[in-house]
Parts: sequence; C-alpha cells; structure tokens
Amino acid sequence: MSGATEVPHGDVTAALSFYRPPVDGSDPYFTFSREKGQKPKFNFSDHVVDVTIRDIRECEEEFTLDIHAFQIITNAPPPSSKIDFMNDQSIKTLYYPEIVNWLSDIVQGDIRIFPYDHTVRLEAKGAQHGPLTRVHVDHIASNVVRRIQTFFPEEAERLLRGRYRIINVWRPLNKRPLESFPLAFASASAFDDNDLVPIEHRFEDGELIREVGLIKHNSSQAWYYLSGMTDKERILLKCFDSESLKPGASVACKTPHSAFRDPRTREGSEGRFSIEVRCLVFG
Repeated sequence: MSGATEVPHGDVTAALSFYRPPVDGSDPYFTFSREKGQKPKFNFSDHVVDVTIRDIRECEEEFTLDIHAFQIITNAPPPSSKIDFMNDQSIKTLYYPEIVNWLSDIVQGDIRIFPYDHTVRLEAKGAQHGPLTRVHVDHIASNVVRRIQTFFPEEAERLLRGRYRIINVWRPLNKRPLESFPLAFASASAFDDNDLVPIEHRFEDGELIREVGLIKHNSSQAWYYLSGMTDKERILLKCFDSESLKPGASVACKTPHSAFRDPRTREGSEGRFSIEVRCLVFG
C-alpha cells in the first residue's frame, strides 16, 4: 500500500451532495458575473446523502475505462521538476505534452490526444479553486460536440464521424499520501442516465459558457475511492464516450465524481492539492 497505510483507509460512510431541483418547478440555472470576485447564482439546492464509499486500494486493477468509466494507474512517471503547477502557462507548455505521451501508452490504438483544459484545486484560504464537493460530470454530449467544433473547425465533421472521448487525468500534488478531501467516483455500470441533469453555465448576459451534468441520488449507485493516493498514482475519469451511444453498445460513457470529506480525516492533515487535465481523445 506504499505510504497509504499512514492515512485512514477502508470503506467509509460519508456525505455526498447531489442535485435537488428548484422548489418552484422552474428550469435550473447557474449564472456567472463577468466581474471578478462575484459568486455565481443558481436556483437549485444540494441533496446531502450519507453513502457508503468503497476503498479500492489493493484491487485497483479490477476497474477499467470501458466497463466502469474510471481506471487507476499506479507507478505513473513523475512529472518534470521544471513544472510550476501554480502557473497555467507552465502547465500547458510542460505538463500537457507529458500527459499526451503518457496517456498514449495507456489508451492504446490509433488515437489522437488533445489536452484542452485543466483545473488546479488547493485546499487553502484564498485559493481560486478548492475541492468541489458536488457530484457532477464535467461535460454532457452536446457540450462535447461544441468543443470539438470550436477547437477543430476544419476537421470537426470528420472527427465527429469517429470515436471521440473526454478523459480527465486526475492526480494529487501533495507531498504526502492524500488524506483530506479524497475523490469519490461512481461506476458507470451501476449508473442510470436518467439521474443526470444537464445544467447550463451562462454569464448574466446569456452567453453560454459550458454545460455540465449534475446528479440525482439513486440508491443503486456504487461509489468508490482510492485511499492514500500518492503522487505516483493517477485516476482516469471518463466524462464522455461517443462509442456508448451506438445501439447495443456495452461501453461505459461517464463516471460521476465528487470530492468528499472523510470523517476520519485527522486534524492537521495536509490540505488537498490536485490537478485534473481534461483531454479529447479521438480514435
């Protein structure tokens, strides 16, 4: 278990925040101000539910992208020491190429990988992004198509005829095994698409930013986490897979996920520091 024995491990019951619809029955919205420092406005609320989250430490190899929509990678190569993970340009210039080379060995075949976005989350006062404790899926189908059309206007028609996926490469940047706000993820094999609620993120003037999926709670959902993640481990989270849309397909499409507060977290534990890089994968 490498250094993970130092932190709480094993199955745990913890609170996850699911989607609760607006009380007046109106369509949900999420609007942002263009002014910095302004909090977004939304008309839905959280449905907080205590769920059992299974620790997959020691059985990581049982889970795959095609069946469960997530996969654990151990002994991943360390990133270059030259990367400044608090600098967006450094991440794009130095870390993105490493992701492409490394992910090409994991998702084999005649593929093309395009990292297009990343989020650094830091559990600290004043941080731009802290751990996100609302169950979600990063993208829905229509948003994926729009992104491909935006990034590849001349190739989009051809690319959309083939297989296209979004895979999120998630890793901790902590110096010690991760303890505070680990990531929970649900198996696609036990997820009902009817529990996904599309939510548009728009500016107050109406301009569309993106569409995400929030998740309603369902007792049939199966939740997992990896205790004591180290900087040598990665979680691959599939946010979308066009192959799953084909009639009779058995390929998993997406895995809902969320940070959660482990009630066993020890006082004074290192705050979570993590990065996720979202990649379009063609082929």
